[in-house]
Amino acid sequence: MISTVYSAGLYGIEGYLVTVECSVANGMPAFDLVGLPGAAVRESKERVMTAARSIGMSIPPCRKTVNLAPADIKKEGAVYDLPVLLGLIAAAGNLDGKLPADSVFIGEISLSGQLRPVKGALSMAMAVRDAGKQYLFLPEQNAEEAALAGGGLTIYAVGHVRQIIDHLTGENVLEPYQLRPANEPYLGDQPDFRDVMGQENVKRAMEIAAAGGHNMLMCGSPGSGKSMMAKRIGTILPPMTPAEKMDVVRIYSVIGAGDAAARSDLRPIRAPHHTTSAAGIAGGGTGIPVPGELSLAHNGVLFLDELPEFRSDALEVLRQPLEDGQVSIVRMAGRVTYPAKFMLICAMNPCKCGWYGHPSGRCRCTPTEVRNYRKKISGPLLDRIDIQMDVRPVPLKELSARKPAESSADIRARVVAARQRQLERYRGTPVNCNADMLPAQLARFCKPDAAGQQLMDSAFERLGMTARSYDRVLRLARTIADLAGEETISAAHIAEAIQYRFRGEV
Repeated sequence: MISTVYSAGLYGIEGYLVTVECSVANGMPAFDLVGLPGAAVRESKERVMTAARSIGMSIPPCRKTVNLAPADIKKEGAVYDLPVLLGLIAAAGNLDGKLPADSVFIGEISLSGQLRPVKGALSMAMAVRDAGKQYLFLPEQNAEEAALAGGGLTIYAVGHVRQIIDHLTGENVLEPYQLRPANEPYLGDQPDFRDVMGQENVKRAMEIAAAGGHNMLMCGSPGSGKSMMAKRIGTILPPMTPAEKMDVVRIYSVIGAGDAAARSDLRPIRAPHHTTSAAGIAGGGTGIPVPGELSLAHNGVLFLDELPEFRSDALEVLRQPLEDGQVSIVRMAGRVTYPAKFMLICAMNPCKCGWYGHPSGRCRCTPTEVRNYRKKISGPLLDRIDIQMDVRPVPLKELSARKPAESSADIRARVVAARQRQLERYRGTPVNCNADMLPAQLARFCKPDAAGQQLMDSAFERLGMTARSYDRVLRLARTIADLAGEETISAAHIAEAIQYRFRGEV
């Protein structure tokens, strides 16, 4: 007898519907699983047979064949345990010999029949929704992220296979899962900018970066507060839009952290160690490529401390994603494109010892050593960083005074107001912030007044701007104007933007 049950698979962050065809026929006992299964899928045979015995629905010794369609896509993970088990039970004559065609089943099972969470639940739920299916049964740990798919899809959160069988036979009907209402982001336990003494110019630059989604580089001696301020950037970022949160949850779901991402409204902050490889930054793996740090920072912040200490190939991986907002990974198992639109926040010392330019005069690096240290960061990468700040040591007077600084909440209020102006400006387009403006939008929304244009023309010649840096100064000036609540970009906005963009030699 043949039974058909529907499941879902994952390729990159895209889900797709999988048809699981199960046959139980007379013949020598055997279990054949076809349809390009990966190692974890092939191992499901033992889990499925043992779980069937554990729940009292043993499958008789016979020839069992399972086909996973479409057969030209490699199936990875233990997500097919549940549909294979149910399909074989139905093919053996139980469950009235068939399973409902409007229902989809995903989940890993233990030897006792317990359901364990799977990766990519949200993407698979979206694929189920788009395929027109009505019901999705999955492990209860994945219910919260899967429920974000919406669209009329009914989610059943299940802890044990027996619950599904009782539901299908009508003995004990399950209640649909209800998504909990979202809470406001809680920032109480987060670091706060009120702890940062002095450095008002750097905090102003970070506010502008957060308001417009701009990249930022801080260069200064050890102990000047670079890392301290970078760790607080998340407390002034605006909340994610529903579409942004959906993308973040889908990415984190691929690495098995989707449920935690679904419960959080804070933007992701990633801070990889400087020994991280290029593959760790971009993504990869032995099977279907998994997202790297670039994609895990999508719609959030990628913080690179000790920037020159990163390997050059790891740094150069950043260049294309900074422009395109996505990263394409090609490996033997296939090609995957992941979203990678993030704010890049970097920190570095001015020289190898870290003390070049410090008032103490303790630096002993030669000019050649200083130049060679800075050359580790390529010109094209620097050209993609909108704000480049020198961070000077905090004077003793400001440290000892301990004067309360402006809180993150106050800064965040201005950032949110500026971002709201940008959301209104770019409504109906894929752009959410000034840093991502398209060329047509740049020409429309970034026209300086006469004095501002004259200053831009003069700066272009004197500073040797590239076309990219010219556009980025305009984007930066647009954000400064938005923070001031002004529609027109004035010479003052242009001057401040140029100051952040061209710091000169340190």
